[in-house]
Amino acid sequence: MLKKLFLLAAAVLLTVNAWAGPQVIMETNKGDITIELDQEKAPESVKNFLRYVDEGFYSGTVFHRVIKDFMIQGGGFDGDLKRKETHPPIVNEAGNGLKNNRGTLAMARTGVVDSATSQFFINLKDNDFLNQRGRTPQEFGYAVFGKVVEGMDIVDMIGNARTKRVNGLFQDLPEEQVLIKAVRRVAP
Repeated sequence: MLKKLFLLAAAVLLTVNAWAGPQVIMETNKGDITIELDQEKAPESVKNFLRYVDEGFYSGTVFHRVIKDFMIQGGGFDGDLKRKETHPPIVNEAGNGLKNNRGTLAMARTGVVDSATSQFFINLKDNDFLNQRGRTPQEFGYAVFGKVVEGMDIVDMIGNARTKRVNGLFQDLPEEQVLIKAVRRVAP
């Protein structure tokens, strides 16, 4: 019995430590979301994201794309829906072994594999089709680099927002603006 308890405790510790990495709090007008980043498996994506965090880039941006039972996307447009200027794109780390499962944070990109800059999305469900399946642009996938550790209820609330089309550019814009007030690192 003692051996089983020891093995269970060791398994729990290994699971907890598997994602041990920097954390950020995303303060929104709907509530706070705490995200843990996987610096080991997605070093470039984490470095890129934290650069934007440290610069205060995300303050005043919105979740501009919300698709129920799929994902919520933000980090590229301000409250007036003007695109923010970004740093150059980063390499796509979709082959890092992390999966686009419910509650994970991934880099948004265009159809070009290495086009991710500041935009990210949070998966509302397991989205296996977004994982890397091959090396072509259609199969390459979207790089997961973090996961929600607190505030998934807030993510779900945002994910259930009513949406509208605006200017042909925004097809899934929340009717009631979802503002990211700030994203800041959590002190270790």
